[in-house]
Amino acid sequence: MNNEISVLLILTGGTISMGEDPATGALTPLGKEQMLSYLPELDQLPVKISTVSFDPMIDSSDVDPSFWVKVAETIRDHYDRFDGFVVLHGTDTMAYSASAVSFMLQNLSKPVVFTGSQLPLGMLRSDAKENVMNAIEIAAAQDDNGKPLIPEVTVFFESYLMRGNRTTKRSTDNFSAFKSYNYPNLAKSGVHIKYFPMLALPAHNAAPLSINTQSDNNVTVLTLFPGIREEVVAAQLSVKGLRGVVLKSFGAGNAPQAEWFYKQLKAATDRGIVIVNISQCLTGSVEMGRYETSLNLQKAGVLSGYDMTLETAVTKLMHLLGNYDDSNIVRQKMSESICGEVSIQKNVK
Repeated sequence: MNNEISVLLILTGGTISMGEDPATGALTPLGKEQMLSYLPELDQLPVKISTVSFDPMIDSSDVDPSFWVKVAETIRDHYDRFDGFVVLHGTDTMAYSASAVSFMLQNLSKPVVFTGSQLPLGMLRSDAKENVMNAIEIAAAQDDNGKPLIPEVTVFFESYLMRGNRTTKRSTDNFSAFKSYNYPNLAKSGVHIKYFPMLALPAHNAAPLSINTQSDNNVTVLTLFPGIREEVVAAQLSVKGLRGVVLKSFGAGNAPQAEWFYKQLKAATDRGIVIVNISQCLTGSVEMGRYETSLNLQKAGVLSGYDMTLETAVTKLMHLLGNYDDSNIVRQKMSESICGEVSIQKNVK
């Protein structure tokens, strides 16, 4: 690595930002300087590292769209001064944040790597140091022409670098807490870091970075289960101001064939509510029309979410609804890949 390469470390909070109080044994938030004191190895990296800290740092359970805006604005404000960015984030909503920020950062040509840890930075067995060191090295990685190897929003955890908007938290207690189920990993860490740049999005060098932070959180998630009652569905679809729904269906996009269910969905789409169908399964894709049990969804105007994660479907809906008043435009763009978040497939006829 070239000594001139610079990376900005953005401290936002989460488990990685906590330490054990020696008096009580309780986990408490660390300040910026105390956090950095647990990372003396940063001085040994052949990278110029600067840090910026959110004040206050927050638990990732408290993340909301205003937080995503703050991350995007921080990257924009420092964009010209750094070659890459590492965002230290709590694990619970990291996949949501990485997805949302991937839509906000437009014309991105530099790496933005989200990472965190399952154990606090101050604990002896913490996975934090390994994750941070690998994330920084990835954010600084360039090819022989000085171009970044992975110029997109990603998540690094344990041994793998994943596209941010393809990532889901899969475990509460394993160090390998995240997985990209429907898209290959972009890099793998071992004795050396092996990159797969052919799988990465191309850098957008033709235009300067811009951010689009418009968002509308008038969305809900409707999860199907056997025996779900009409009153429950009706209540969720009649929330005041509702504009978008992520429908978590069975298998390849299937749902009950009950007439009341069809009528509830059809009435909602007729009101301009955008309903996107994703699978409750972690791998595979929605294939609406493959089975008779998904035909009613198509007739009701429900869109296929293909192989989008829940985190991406929610944040993409918020992003599009914040930018377009016309639900038909939102529907059209939900069925397109904006930044590699979905594999579009033709519906089975």
